[in-house]
Amino acid sequence: MANLTRGHHGGDPREVIDVTTTVDAQEAAGALAAEPCHCVVLELGMSGGEASRFLDALDGDPALASVPVLVHNGQRADVTLDPALRSRSAARSLEIFSSLDELRERIALHLSAEEPGDVLPLVRPEKPQPEQTLVVDGTFTGRTVLVVDDDARNLFALSGILELHGFKVLHAENGRKGVDTLLAHPEICLVLMDVMMPEMDGYAATTEIRSMSQYTDLPVVAVTAKAMPGDREKALQSGASDYVTKPVDANDLIACVRRWLSA
Repeated sequence: MANLTRGHHGGDPREVIDVTTTVDAQEAAGALAAEPCHCVVLELGMSGGEASRFLDALDGDPALASVPVLVHNGQRADVTLDPALRSRSAARSLEIFSSLDELRERIALHLSAEEPGDVLPLVRPEKPQPEQTLVVDGTFTGRTVLVVDDDARNLFALSGILELHGFKVLHAENGRKGVDTLLAHPEICLVLMDVMMPEMDGYAATTEIRSMSQYTDLPVVAVTAKAMPGDREKALQSGASDYVTKPVDANDLIACVRRWLSA
C-alpha cells in the first residue's frame, strides 16, 4: 500500500513526489492522518483482509472521505462487479484497476491536480442531471467499429456508447490481436485504439496498421489519458487520425466518430 503526495521542498512543487509506504491498515490510516496526500494506491490482495480494514478506517473518518483511493487488483478478476466494492465506489472516490498502465495514468492525473478533489472519477456518482437530448439518427446502423483495449471497464463503456448508435462492435485486448482482428474483418470502418496495452501497445499497432496500403485512410482514434499530453502527440505521430481522452465523454466520442466517418 502506498500513498503519494506532491512534495513541497522548494522550487516547483510538482518536481518532487513524496511516497509513503505502509504495510497494514493501522499504519496507513496513521500516515494519512499525519499528512495530506493526493491519492492512495491500495493493493487489493493484501493478506489478512488488510485492504478491507483500511477502507473501513477511511469510511469511518469524515476527514478522509475525499481522499482518492486507487485499488490495484493483480488477478484481473471482475472485482468491479463485487457488491461491496461497488457500494464503496458509489460513496467515495474509489477506482479499481487490473492494468498497471491504467493505474499509472490515474496516478499521474491525481498528481497533476492542484487539489485531491479536482480529478473527476472514472465512474461518476449518479445524481440528477438536466435532461439532455441524445440524437441517435441511425446513420451508423450496421457499421462495424473495432475497440482495442485491455481494460474490461473501458471496453464495456465504449461498446455501450457505440452500440446505442447502431454500431456493431468488435473487441481486441492488445495491439497484436487488434491488427489480427482488423485483417480478419474488412468491414471495420474505424478503430478505437487504447495507447497503453501489454504485448503490443497502441502506438506500435497503429504504426503497423498504417504500414498496410489498404489501411492508409482508415480512421484510427487513439484513446489517451488527460494527464499524459505526451501520449497524444506520440499517438498522432504513430499514425492516429485523432484522439479522445479518458474518461471518455459519450458526446465527444460520437462527435469524433461522426467527423471521421462523414469525411
